Amino acid sequence: MALGAPAVATPQPAKDNSAGGKYRLSLDRDTYADRLQAMWLAECIANWTGLNTELQRQAPPFYTDADWGTNQGRSGAKIDFVIQAPWGADDDTDIEYTYTHLMTNVAKSPWLTAEQIADGWKEHINRFIWVSNARARELMGQGILPPSTGMNVANKGSLMIDAQLTTEVFGAVAPGRPDLAMEIADLPIQTTADGYATHISQYYAVLYSLATVVDPKLSGRDQALWLTREARKYIPDTSKAADIVDFVLADFLANPDVNDWEATRDRIYQRYQADAASNGFIFRPYPIGPGRELAVEAAINFATGVLALLYGEGDYRRTIQVGTLSGWDSDNPTATLGGLIGLMRGTDYIRAQFPGTTLSDNYNAYRTRDNLPDYLPDDPAATDTFTLLAERMLPLVDQAVKAGGGKVSTRSWNIKTVAAPDPANLTSLAAANPVMDLYQRSANNQVRLTGGSVQASTSATGSTDGGGQASAAAFADGREANFSGYEPPQDAQFFSGRADGPVSFSVTYNRQVRVDTVRFMTGDHTETGGWLESAKVELRGPDGRWRAAKAVPDSELNSGRPYQIVDFDLGRSTTVTGVRVVGELGESAYATVAELDALAPSKN
Repeated sequence: MALGAPAVATPQPAKDNSAGGKYRLSLDRDTYADRLQAMWLAECIANWTGLNTELQRQAPPFYTDADWGTNQGRSGAKIDFVIQAPWGADDDTDIEYTYTHLMTNVAKSPWLTAEQIADGWKEHINRFIWVSNARARELMGQGILPPSTGMNVANKGSLMIDAQLTTEVFGAVAPGRPDLAMEIADLPIQTTADGYATHISQYYAVLYSLATVVDPKLSGRDQALWLTREARKYIPDTSKAADIVDFVLADFLANPDVNDWEATRDRIYQRYQADAASNGFIFRPYPIGPGRELAVEAAINFATGVLALLYGEGDYRRTIQVGTLSGWDSDNPTATLGGLIGLMRGTDYIRAQFPGTTLSDNYNAYRTRDNLPDYLPDDPAATDTFTLLAERMLPLVDQAVKAGGGKVSTRSWNIKTVAAPDPANLTSLAAANPVMDLYQRSANNQVRLTGGSVQASTSATGSTDGGGQASAAAFADGREANFSGYEPPQDAQFFSGRADGPVSFSVTYNRQVRVDTVRFMTGDHTETGGWLESAKVELRGPDGRWRAAKAVPDSELNSGRPYQIVDFDLGRSTTVTGVRVVGELGESAYATVAELDALAPSKN
C-alpha cells in the first residue's frame, strides 16, 4: 500500500534538560496543526461513508467487497464514499467537538472536571444521542456526575459502544504520551463506560497519541501492526478488549490473503456473537423494543475497528472500505480509524485520496448540538472550520507537553516520552492506566484476587423497595472499581435497606490491607427518598477492634444526588481489616448503598 505523506514525528537524539530528563520526540507545530485539521476532515468522510451501512448487517449474510458501489446501503443508498459541503455533525464527531469546546473555552485545559463535563452535556448535548450516551445525559439531568454516569450500577448501557466513539480526541492533544492521553481521557471515558468498554476507549485514545510516533520508514502494513501491538500494551491481559486485539491480530497474521478480510470478520462473528457463550463471553445486543435489538455493544464493534486498521494497512480508502462493509455499527469504528489515518498523514494525503474533488473545510455543529459558538456568523450553512478548530487545539497540546515534562516553543514541541507498561503486570499497568490504578487500590477487588474473602454486613434490614437488592453483598462486590476487563455475568446491583435510627454499613477482610481513602457510593434513592443525613467512618484494626477515624469527605452527602461517590480522606495510610460507615437516616427509613471500599494509596 502507498504511504502518502511522512509521519509527523522525527525521532531526535536524546538531550538532557536542566532537570536531567531526556527529550526523544520533536514535533513541528505547523505540521501538527495540519495533521489535526486532517484528523477532523478524514473522520467526517469516514463517518458519513460508514453511515450508509450502519446496523444494516448484524448477522450473516454480511457485506463483502463485491457490495461496494451497489445500492444496498440504508434506504437503498449507494455504498460508496460520501462527500459533503459543509460537513454535518454526527455523534462520531460532535461529542468530541463539544469536549474540544469545553477544553478550549471553558476549562482552558485538557483536563475536564466532572462538573464541567456534566454542565457541558446539559448545555450542548441534548439530541442525537442513544444508549449509554442517552442514559448518561438523563442521569446528569438528575444531578449525577461522572464517573457515576458511566458505572453499570447506574447505566445499564455502560458496556455499549458509546465511549469509544467520543473520546479519541484526547489522544490527539497528548502526542507521543499515551499515559497522558489516558489520564486526560479518563473522566470523559468513564462518563459513559465501565469495564472492558473503558479499555476499548482507552485503546483508541492511545492510538491517536501514538499517531505521532509511527516510524515513517515502515510500510503501511508494518505501521498498522506497530500501532496495534503498541496500543495493546496499555490494556490488561485479563480484559475482553485484550482478547479481541489478540484474536484479530493473530487471524490477520495467519491469513495469506490481505484482501480476504471477510474471513476474519466471519470468525469475529463466530467467536464474539454466535458462539460467544462457548468462548466464555456474552454477546450483548441492546434492546430497543419487543423483539428488537441493536448490535451496538462495545466488543464486537471494537473487533471491526482492529480489523479495519490491520487489513487497511495504513491506506485511507481501503481502511474505510473495510470498516464500512464490516457490519454492525459500521460508521463508528470507521470514523475512528479514518481520523487516525488523517492524524498520521495530513491534509495533502487525505485530499489526494479524492482527486478532482473539493473537500470542504467547514463543519456544521448545529445539526446535532446546541448553544455552541458560531465561528462563521456570515455563513448560514456552517459554524466552524477544521483549520480554526485545529488552531484552537494547539494550546491544549502546549499544556499536555509541559505536564509531561517537555518543552514548548513557538515553532515546535520537544516531548519527553516514557516506556510502555507491561500489560501482564498490574503494578506496571497501574502506573500508566488510571482505571487500573483504581482497580489495584480497591481492597474489595484485590483481596479476592489474592484468594482472600470479603464480607459485608449492615444493621439495616434488606429490602427490594426502590429497585435495589436485599443482600448486603451488593455493596462489597467490587464491581464499581473492577477494571480487570472480565466479562461480567450480569448487571451491577445496589443494596437497599431500612432501619429505625442510626445505621451502619461494614466491609471486612480476612487479611490486612492498606488504606488511605474510604470510598462510599450511594445507590438510587429517588424512589424511596431515603439517605443518610450524616456519616462517620470507623476502621477495624489488625486486632479486630473498631475505632473511629478522622476522615474528611470530599463532598457532603446529598440526598438529591443518587449514585453519589464520597471519598473519605484519612490523611494518612494505615493498616486495617475492615471499614465501616455509620450514619443517621432522615425522615425516610431507607438507605441505599452501591459500594463501600477501602482504597490503598495511589501508585501515580
